[in-house]
Amino acid sequence: MNNVDGVTQLLFMLLIGMISILVILVFVYFILLIRNRKNKKDNQKELSKNKDIKTDIENSKTKTYKEYTKQSIFDFMEFEKIEDNMIIQKNNKYLMAIECQGINYDLMSEMEQVSVEQGFMQFLNSLRFPIQLYIQTRTINLQSSINGYKDKLTAIENRYRNMQTEYNDMLKMGSYTKKEMQKVYYELIKQKNLYEYTLDIINNTERMSLNHNVLNKKYYIIICYDSVELEANSYSKDEKQNMAFSELYTKAQSIIRTLVSCEITSKILNSEGLAELLYNAYNREDADTLSIEKAFQSGYEDLYSTAPDVLNKKMDLLNKEIEQKAQELAQEKVEEVRNEKEMKIFEKEENIEDLITELAQDLIRENSRYIGKDVADEAIIKIQEDKENSKGGNEDEKEKNKTRRGRPRRN
Repeated sequence: MNNVDGVTQLLFMLLIGMISILVILVFVYFILLIRNRKNKKDNQKELSKNKDIKTDIENSKTKTYKEYTKQSIFDFMEFEKIEDNMIIQKNNKYLMAIECQGINYDLMSEMEQVSVEQGFMQFLNSLRFPIQLYIQTRTINLQSSINGYKDKLTAIENRYRNMQTEYNDMLKMGSYTKKEMQKVYYELIKQKNLYEYTLDIINNTERMSLNHNVLNKKYYIIICYDSVELEANSYSKDEKQNMAFSELYTKAQSIIRTLVSCEITSKILNSEGLAELLYNAYNREDADTLSIEKAFQSGYEDLYSTAPDVLNKKMDLLNKEIEQKAQELAQEKVEEVRNEKEMKIFEKEENIEDLITELAQDLIRENSRYIGKDVADEAIIKIQEDKENSKGGNEDEKEKNKTRRGRPRRN
């Protein structure tokens, strides 16, 4: 009996252990099931968030694409148009700008500084309407100055080459006096110095253009006219614009007159100047590469340039360069041929007597069988004797001419 009781107790303990293990496994299963459900919910939330973000990005892209239209750009601008030297705003306001030339106050004497300060006080006291001071910093574009210098350099170089050719021809001729040669040589050196000086200016200006910190400040006074007070009256749009122009013009002239006492010169900006002012204000980075003058001349075609157009431009430049160099080469060779012909003529003029005697002797030898050999030989001997006698006389004349030419040189 004791053995049976021990076995039953052992089996009972094993059963309790198995039941406890089964309970633990069931508990772990429920925990894992809950975690899986929670992870699925979290993943669904993240997916929904990502979808929302993608839809937001797509919507923002579509919004920006829709917003940046031609009409939206016009809406972004604070003005409607530029006309009659005025900026016409959308809120019935008219603006006029006065460009002022700055003065160097520090380099003035004490009396000049006092007069400038008194003039500025007079300017402030004479104001009866609001003004706005505007300073615009621009990068100096030296390319136009460089192109102008290069055009002048080409003209100077052509004159220098022509003068040098003329001087060389005079040296070859040898029929000019020392005074005349010195005068031509002085003009040649003067033209050479001018050419080298212009070339140095171009090189220095090009080196300055490489520095992007070359800045220039522009000073403006902005005056405004509001036509709200005219809304009550039945004025047309043109009448309002004419009234605004007359009012702003009167104010601008009074400001210009009072600024003269400060030794400041000023002027009213025209419509083109106002367009340049606004263009540089709205395009601070692009104004250096594409100026408003270039934009006006090209009709903004430079913004849409393509490779074939660039190649065509390069081809035109190469054709012009080839044509110019061909003309220079042709002119140079023509001058060389002319100089050679002139030298041959000069040599023939110098040796004309020798050539005549040689040709006469040849003619006698060819016709000796007709006139007789004795007569031919005697005629040739007489020609040679006359040649020697004339040669001695010519040498005496040459010595005399040399002494005559040498006298002023010794002086």
